Amino acid sequence: MTTMDDRISEPEAGGARRRAILEIAARLFARKGYRGTSMRDIGEAAGVQGGSLYHHIKSKDALFVEVHHAALDEAERRITRAVEQHSQPWARLEAACTSLLEIQLDPASLTMPMMNDFREVPAPVRVALIERRDRFETLFRALVDDLPLPSDMDRSIYRNLLLSQLNSAADWVRPGRLTPQEIAIQIVRVFRHDASTG
Repeated sequence: MTTMDDRISEPEAGGARRRAILEIAARLFARKGYRGTSMRDIGEAAGVQGGSLYHHIKSKDALFVEVHHAALDEAERRITRAVEQHSQPWARLEAACTSLLEIQLDPASLTMPMMNDFREVPAPVRVALIERRDRFETLFRALVDDLPLPSDMDRSIYRNLLLSQLNSAADWVRPGRLTPQEIAIQIVRVFRHDASTG
């Protein structure tokens, strides 16, 4: 006879199992990339055999999209929390830059590879990833819109140049020389152009 506890615990157990699979998949995608990670790899790492994995996960494409979106959700939460500690526009931008650099420069980060690895995925997956990334970047659009920049400065170009620098930081930052916050301070100094000073 099935008890109420049984009916509750089965979905909860399934949910916990699925979360574990997502975490394992995120680590594999971060380490091996989309193309280098197979569903078999994920199943073996999760201890799930054969078709049982598809009980929890629809497909590799759907899994990668879900993991990518979860990574951006977490990055968005971290940046929003940091920005909310400040009221001055340049301080808010610096806080956002610091948070994003902490993510990009953390060697154990699962978020960074999810945010940056679009080259290997199929076109329909890429469309979903870019759509979510564009929503994430509205955070920076709002921050840049609040800056007292000169009126003749194109804010779209400004934002895209800033994000290009932040998102490629792992390629040009020397580990250990400066902290993410110190790098963010330098970047904001370079990008600071107040309307009053032209």
